[in-house]
Amino acid sequence: MSKRLQALSAQLDTPLLVTNLTNVFYLTGFDSSNAALLVEPGGGATLYTDFRYAESARSVPDVDVQMTKRAMMADVGARLKGRVQFEADVLPYLEWERLSSGAAELVPTSGLVDGIRAIKDDEEVAKIAKAARIADRGFEALTAETFVGRSEREIAWRLRELLHAHGADELSFETIVASGENGALPHAHPTDRIVERGTLVTVDWGVRVDGYCSDCTRTVSTGGLPDKLREAYDVCLAAQKRACANIKAGMTGVEADALARDPITDCGFGENFGHGLGHGVGLAVHEAPRLSTESTDTLEVGHIVTIEPGIYLEGLGGVRIEDLAVVREDGVDLLTSFPKELIEVS
Repeated sequence: MSKRLQALSAQLDTPLLVTNLTNVFYLTGFDSSNAALLVEPGGGATLYTDFRYAESARSVPDVDVQMTKRAMMADVGARLKGRVQFEADVLPYLEWERLSSGAAELVPTSGLVDGIRAIKDDEEVAKIAKAARIADRGFEALTAETFVGRSEREIAWRLRELLHAHGADELSFETIVASGENGALPHAHPTDRIVERGTLVTVDWGVRVDGYCSDCTRTVSTGGLPDKLREAYDVCLAAQKRACANIKAGMTGVEADALARDPITDCGFGENFGHGLGHGVGLAVHEAPRLSTESTDTLEVGHIVTIEPGIYLEGLGGVRIEDLAVVREDGVDLLTSFPKELIEVS
């Protein structure tokens, strides 16, 4: 049995039905749009899928493969017995109803696989580092081009082209390009707004390589800035650097968040930093752990997290600076390397 399946089964006292397809892939390497995995305490796993994936399923080692109807949950539910845990945070209610039509006693749970996934092994770190390098190179090429006079949408599309040219398999999420007032929106979508001189442009981008994601944000200027925007950039940069210099294993997500939040608040921008400091990255671009005022997580060696404070000024603009980092015993190793000092693009 694989180390990942062993690690999960060792934690169980009740069988767990894994229905999150990313978790199924993580545990078995089986990539499918219709699958479930029953993991038994102490060992043993059954992989359920339909006829379309029969051949690839039979090549998965260390699992018993069972074919189901395409409408899987009712079929699987009819085969389960006794107490069975299920991933309550990902199973839709309608699918739960179908699963519960059988005789098993269903026990809701969450985070069992996510906690294992959160700690990356050396191979996973290497894949994410590769994705981050490709993302850096693509963005570096973009900053050599003109921003002013182009639309946010055009810049986002050009970055997509450059990222693929530098080796990305695909984007890990839709790129954010937010200029001027749009920069005050943390999750802005690229629009037809034309980038003007004398403002900030926030670009949040990432790529997927060999199944693993990267995530990075840089904010650049297009010339002389209003004093308030320049101040916001300087404060955000100092806070981000403070967090990067002090985050380490054993620290809670709340404590990590405070490393950046406290200086931003002390400089009068606390109300303008409304999201958490960061999140885990791996097979998904958002996964455990969380770094925020609401986090219940504690950082461990091998976590890969974003460190991304932001300051958003309604009607004026915004700034976010984000690095991707591996948590170590005494600090973090940054995987993103594009400069954070404010650069000017034409």
